[in-house]
Amino acid sequence: MEQKEFEILVKKALKQLPQEFKDKLENVAIVVEEEPQMETLKALNIGGKGRLLGLYEGVPLENRSHYYALVLPDKITLYKANIEKCCNSEDEVYQRITHTLEHEIAHHLGISDSRLKDLGAY
Repeated sequence: MEQKEFEILVKKALKQLPQEFKDKLENVAIVVEEEPQMETLKALNIGGKGRLLGLYEGVPLENRSHYYALVLPDKITLYKANIEKCCNSEDEVYQRITHTLEHEIAHHLGISDSRLKDLGAY
């Protein structure tokens, strides 16, 4: 899939988010990269390059205090090649983008991976 086509699916997924989530995405950049850097995988202690579909980097909303100001935007990265590798159709790519975005937005809201597992969102 071409980068532009993938980005169109990302925009579509963002538009479909419930408004309550969209409202909480102020100062959050959503970016697409082909695949994660090796340094990122090492820092996260992830073995295989193809396993990471998305990544939230920033300060979760629940951890911010009144000192949180004048900072760079938080960042949600979607890894295009990794998402495509686990899908067989454009519809599956769209569904995986949507799920990955929701997962990373949950981290932005302060929900941990273990809590997401408890909620059945994994």
